[in-house]
Amino acid sequence: MIYLSHFTFPTGEQESDFFWGEQRTCYDSYYPFQILSRRKLRMLDFEPVTILYGGNGSGKTTALNVIGETLKLQRDTLYNRSNFFETYCKLCDFETLEPIPKLSRIITSDDVFDFMLNLRSLNEGIDRKREDVFSEYLENKYARFQMRSLEDYEQLKKVYMARTKTQSKYVRNNLMDNVREHSNGESAFLYFSEQIQENGLYLLDEPENSLSPLRQQELAKFLEDSARFFGCQFLISTHSPFLLSMRGAKIYDMDEELVDVKRWTELEGVRVYFDFFKKHEDAFMG
Repeated sequence: MIYLSHFTFPTGEQESDFFWGEQRTCYDSYYPFQILSRRKLRMLDFEPVTILYGGNGSGKTTALNVIGETLKLQRDTLYNRSNFFETYCKLCDFETLEPIPKLSRIITSDDVFDFMLNLRSLNEGIDRKREDVFSEYLENKYARFQMRSLEDYEQLKKVYMARTKTQSKYVRNNLMDNVREHSNGESAFLYFSEQIQENGLYLLDEPENSLSPLRQQELAKFLEDSARFFGCQFLISTHSPFLLSMRGAKIYDMDEELVDVKRWTELEGVRVYFDFFKKHEDAFMG
């Protein structure tokens, strides 16, 4: 599915006109001006999966934030939004083939990190409560309890449960059933699987962060299937070779002096991995 057909950024001439008309001199940065124009990046054409590849400082995250801000997509965490961001976005333009669904959003590595922290904090609270429930189980199992009024009914149920169930079943029944404990990688993958729903446009900023190589491959398959079968469109900034290898992905190399479309096997970062493993091929065959 293609919702967003293409997106255009301000030309160098438009940026020059802005600076000529800008009288304020108290700013030492006009971000995001002069970031993408240095790469002569004028337009991005999109496929169901489009990838912005590049290292730090290449402008891939800036492009993602500009597109997300211009489209007014949902987002959770704050980002580096300067005084000139709104002005810059007004100089941008875009075309759609289908209306952009309301659930569409931009997902950053900060969103994933905050989710993992919140989940970890919740699980730590459950761990502390679990110890209390262990003690409660023993007290109720061996208590000399006698019901004297309806006010004792809840306590009667606990005593009955402690005397008829094992300790582990008692604890599970008295803790939140919907709290799931995961490793960091599992938590990160869980976040993507819960946030990405059918029929939506999603901007993903370096989603490989916090994911193991195996989880990155699983995420790539999940994104491929979501685009192919469930009406999703993705614009991804990444340097993960596993995500870059996604079938049918259109890849813009933001590391080039002039941004260009390439095959994933032509990218410098991927070639470095290839050359390294090729050099040590004998070690794997031994």
